[in-house]
Amino acid sequence: MGVTTAQDPRPELRFGRYTVTVGNPAKLLFPRDGVTKLDVVEHYRRAAPPMLPHAGGRPLSLQRFPDGIGAGGFFQKQASRHFPGWIDTVTVPKSGGTIAHVVAQRAADLVYLADQAVIAFHGALAPAAHVDRPDRLVFDLDPSVEDFEAIRDGARMLREVLDAIGLVPFLMATGSRGLHVVAPIPGTETFDEVRPLVEGVAQALVTRAPDRFTVEHRKAKRGTRVLVDYFRNAYAQTAVCPWSLRPRAGAPVAVPLPWDELDDPDLRADRYHIGDVAALVEKRPDPWAGMGRHARSTARARRALERALG
Repeated sequence: MGVTTAQDPRPELRFGRYTVTVGNPAKLLFPRDGVTKLDVVEHYRRAAPPMLPHAGGRPLSLQRFPDGIGAGGFFQKQASRHFPGWIDTVTVPKSGGTIAHVVAQRAADLVYLADQAVIAFHGALAPAAHVDRPDRLVFDLDPSVEDFEAIRDGARMLREVLDAIGLVPFLMATGSRGLHVVAPIPGTETFDEVRPLVEGVAQALVTRAPDRFTVEHRKAKRGTRVLVDYFRNAYAQTAVCPWSLRPRAGAPVAVPLPWDELDDPDLRADRYHIGDVAALVEKRPDPWAGMGRHARSTARARRALERALG
């Protein structure tokens, strides 16, 4: 799967006035798949145009694997001191102090971080300018057993619920096991203020099919039901960014989907891999393009949900 062709042992990639020198480009970060660090760097270079409108401008958690995914990795929230000064950060409150998160603004940022063996990017649900006011809601359909048909049905039902209360749903294959359904909102309310809405939407799905869906977070109590995970809609929580790689065999990618792809019998959460991204970016319209223009009032949605639930 590797696409490394560079002869230079330390290739340089230029982005206007920013230059990223790729160290140890042939190092295997996905050893079984032959995917090198340079392949990962090139992935984020290609994916930057559709990725930055959704991952840029918000606090990031970085999932790094310096010795490849087979050797284990770690999440990094605090920006490293050695990161160049042109990598922006935002300092946000946390329990007992503060933390400086990386905020990606440009393709050079993603590429530099990929050179630091960042495989996956996870973004806050609120922008760096207002870290306590989310501008999107995320529902993660997380299977307890291998049952992708239940995941499909859950996504369709979530779409119906969100449509009914005036929110505009978007779909993403996570590159892992499930699907995300995302709805943009104006970012005028705090996480605590929107929490009753996300709880209510998740519970509406469970009420429709309690034998198939649950909001029970403990795996031992889920049985075979799909978790409708709304818990990441909270301060300091994150969701995997669109177009992020996932540290799994095959180098799968989290890819935004048009809703009609949900009917494709070949669809899986990890359908798309690093080798598919160039064609997707170049030939297919971005299903999430202009998402922010579809932000709808959470207050109106909350009232509509209350009426619907009686």
